[in-house]
Amino acid sequence: MNKIADVSSTRIGVLGGGSWGTALANLLADKGFKIDFWVFERDVNEQILEFRENKIFLPGIILSPNLFPSNDIEDVVTRKDLVLIVVPSHVMRETAMKISSLVERDTIIVSASKGIENSTYLTMSGVLKECIPGIPEGNFTALSGPSFAKEVARKVPTAVTAASKDPDAAAFVQSVFSTPFFRVYTNDDVTGVELGGAVKNIIAIAAGVIDGLGLGLNTRAALITRGLAEIRRLGLALGAKPRTFTGLAGIGDLILTCTGDLSRNHTVGKKIGEGMMLKDILSEMRMVAEGVKTAKSVYNLSLKLGVEMPISHEIYRILYEDVSPKEAVLRLMTRDLKQEMDEQ
Repeated sequence: MNKIADVSSTRIGVLGGGSWGTALANLLADKGFKIDFWVFERDVNEQILEFRENKIFLPGIILSPNLFPSNDIEDVVTRKDLVLIVVPSHVMRETAMKISSLVERDTIIVSASKGIENSTYLTMSGVLKECIPGIPEGNFTALSGPSFAKEVARKVPTAVTAASKDPDAAAFVQSVFSTPFFRVYTNDDVTGVELGGAVKNIIAIAAGVIDGLGLGLNTRAALITRGLAEIRRLGLALGAKPRTFTGLAGIGDLILTCTGDLSRNHTVGKKIGEGMMLKDILSEMRMVAEGVKTAKSVYNLSLKLGVEMPISHEIYRILYEDVSPKEAVLRLMTRDLKQEMDEQ
């Protein structure tokens, strides 16, 4: 491949009109690319056309005139050099199946969604590879890192990583997305980058629970550190590289999501810690907190692989077995005493 993106000729389609999809689509449009933008919700599509604003998912951000919203997914993905997919993890397979016969063989497919599928335990690029078999494996790229949509939309300096098994594909994605306020690094560890982005959402729920219970900064620091150990442990079991978890898609994303007020997963955990029921919290949210579904995938996957993930397991029990947050904290703190460092 070995090419640099040209704003005058590179054809890009973006799927997903949530906050993150809108922020990334607008970043590219502001850079000068003509962006065909698939929005599932008709009211969101109409708002963007009429007001140049996604008032539901990214309010207060005026969108570029280079952004062309549409409810027609075929128009958005056909004859494109790059297709960026930013849909919730639980509809990734359905979306991928819709476009499987539409994308061309040399199209670069970028996933900026974070999650692990409940039924297969596949990451998002894993789902895409399975559903779009005509695309070479190296053309699939994961974009991940510490990046709140609202801050990216406001051009706050941000750094992320683009991971692909093909270094040329990663470099192409890097050239497409990089701006003076959005710095993109490359990585060849797709598994590690995607697992870091997915599993940190579970730990973010736990951080929110801690805040909701009114526990201290000591507790949060311990949680983030031991949470990273769990993410790394699962990653190594699945073939990821240890160093990935010290980077942007690992500790970087984990710190942001566990400490930032803009984190939906942290918000869910905090409300649980304050005493609200999960079903009531989710009924109030139109945006998706990916950690809720990922907790189920990680619980079952870790049991299958024999990977010790006590924090993730307690969050699963809080979410799905109605265990009280205080009981979960006590159980974590009174587990058998251990050596701190894993062997690897």
